[in-house]
Amino acid sequence: MLQLAFWGYGTAALAFFFFGLYVFFAWRGGLPGGVLLVAVVLSCLWAATEASSVYFTDAPWPVLGVLLDCLRGAAWFVFLIVLMRPLWGTRVRWPAYLAAGVVGSQLASLAFEVFMPGIVLPIRPILVAWLAHAVVGLMFIEHLYRALPDASRWGIKPLCIGLGAGYIFELYLFADAALFNRIDVDVIAVRGVAHALLIPLIALSGTRSPTWTLRMAVSREVVFHSAALAAAGIYLLVIAGVAYYVRYFGESWGRALQMALLFGGLVLLGALLFSGSQRARLKVLLSKHLFPYRYDYRTEWLRFTQALASADKGLDLGQSVVKALSDLVESPGGALWLRDSYGKFAPYARLNRPAADVIESMDSELCRFLDEREWIIDLEEYRSRPRHYDGLVLPDWLSSLPDAWLVIPLRSTDSLLGFVVLATPRAPFDVDWEVLDLLKTAQRQAAGYLERMLAAEALLEARKFDSFNRMSAFIVHDLKNLVAQLSLMLKNAERHGHKPEFQQDMLETVSHVESRMRGLMTQLQEKRPIDSPRGVDIVQILRSVCESKRCQSPVVQLLDPLPRQAMVLAHRERLERIIGHVVQNALDATNEDGKVTAQLSLAGDGRASLVIADTGCGMSADFLRDRLSRPFQTTKASGMGIGVFETRQYLNEIGGDLQFESEVGRGTRATILLPCLSDGRQDLQDGASEIHA
Repeated sequence: MLQLAFWGYGTAALAFFFFGLYVFFAWRGGLPGGVLLVAVVLSCLWAATEASSVYFTDAPWPVLGVLLDCLRGAAWFVFLIVLMRPLWGTRVRWPAYLAAGVVGSQLASLAFEVFMPGIVLPIRPILVAWLAHAVVGLMFIEHLYRALPDASRWGIKPLCIGLGAGYIFELYLFADAALFNRIDVDVIAVRGVAHALLIPLIALSGTRSPTWTLRMAVSREVVFHSAALAAAGIYLLVIAGVAYYVRYFGESWGRALQMALLFGGLVLLGALLFSGSQRARLKVLLSKHLFPYRYDYRTEWLRFTQALASADKGLDLGQSVVKALSDLVESPGGALWLRDSYGKFAPYARLNRPAADVIESMDSELCRFLDEREWIIDLEEYRSRPRHYDGLVLPDWLSSLPDAWLVIPLRSTDSLLGFVVLATPRAPFDVDWEVLDLLKTAQRQAAGYLERMLAAEALLEARKFDSFNRMSAFIVHDLKNLVAQLSLMLKNAERHGHKPEFQQDMLETVSHVESRMRGLMTQLQEKRPIDSPRGVDIVQILRSVCESKRCQSPVVQLLDPLPRQAMVLAHRERLERIIGHVVQNALDATNEDGKVTAQLSLAGDGRASLVIADTGCGMSADFLRDRLSRPFQTTKASGMGIGVFETRQYLNEIGGDLQFESEVGRGTRATILLPCLSDGRQDLQDGASEIHA
């Protein structure tokens, strides 16, 4: 019991010491804060003296401990009276007189015990004085709490609970002592620990009460970890107690059952500690019941900004945006859709979610709603109260998306940049006005980061095009020199064409020019003004492209049946060039023993579908999604990476589309979709061509 008392009071002394340091550095000169600091210091000295008196029983340690106990109680009385003074004004005098009388009786009874130890009385005066001290303390707590208006009790409630519990402990201790005229050594041994346990409640009131002039703050992380540690400790104590009784009553099976129970309890504890859903539940519980607001905005905003400013841990900016938003609402992840250069919203990033290759048009009802209203759509609320969203009809893919919960718009300064779909949270989470306000503010900042990222990418592409144009200027200069050589050769051919030496030199010059021009053409794609589009037959163009590739291996196989004619409104040379580019890509990706096919058909929606398939190396899903349609992105060692970019842009101009299906090691299937001309438009174009001719 002596060791228990020593460690109990010693722990209390350390707890009051560190709490006193915290109050000292948080104090800003107010009277309540100063009195609180004095009370904490005296409590620390009292606990340290009581711990020392366990082994040093000679005077003056026991007497000094009781004296410091009286002064400590007086300091806490003064602290309560200071808190009452603004509420009661001049009427606060009677608590001061009552407190002075109680403390005086305690000191007088202490002097009686010290100077007249031989006198035996039915009831020891010091026990009665301490019993009165506990009763008066409870009276002060009750008057302080009742005098406060309901709106102000939230801040002082933890203090009243803490000090009230301490006075109840004292009441029990000294009521029992006065009844039997002796102190219970078991209860007095844990007295220090009992008072140390009240420190968190006092500190919590300090954070809620700015009138104390204390700059105190109990972070949510500290509360969360403390609560988790306390819960784990209580759980282990329960498991240990059950295991003890299992072993005690289990006879021959007791030890085996005890080991099994302890092992199972530890495994369950580990699963709970590392469970994201359980952590989320605890955070929500603590935020709801211990803090006036759900979020610690300073911590949350620093964490959110850090996640966006430095995308790390293998996450790109899109995934970091999803993670930062999902962490605000305890969601495990989600997906991000961003607006592309063609005015469509395509999947850009995902976190802990399966891939969703759904493209949403900018003119869809969902995108118009997000752009105009900038509302956060709660899908659970939408299913129960759809009228709240003014008749919004969600697309089928969103309604059927598994675990979809919130749709958060990402709006830049002038338009909708994208949106995020978050998954169902790990723990039940109420979406109230505070959550909506935080998410709206966060999405603005996230949209700003994404907008700057897209602007930086556009600037980088523009710089690459500038570099490409500068390279073109140098190539044009080289072409001028080559043209000058040919012009000079033609000019001299009239006079020296019959000479064998000149003929040999002419052949060498032509061979040099041809070799040089081939080298230049591999670096520069032809760029020149084009005429207005007119009706062209894609069947003839496809046959011409396949004929031009007949010398390459493998030979392009033109699959039957072919339509007799398929007229489209386009530029013949440019359309032939982009189809030739897609065919050439298939040939470059396929070995000589592979297979390249081209098939043209007319779809039921009035479009011509040209499918070019190969059995080549194929492309990865990440390359198809993120890099294929961007300029200067290529898998070929000698490619420039602008062919697919130009092809897609031109097809978009004439109302067509380009689609890819590919798998690494199995090949690629490219589909070119072109709108066909009706008979009337075809005849009109043919007539216009004849008149123009």
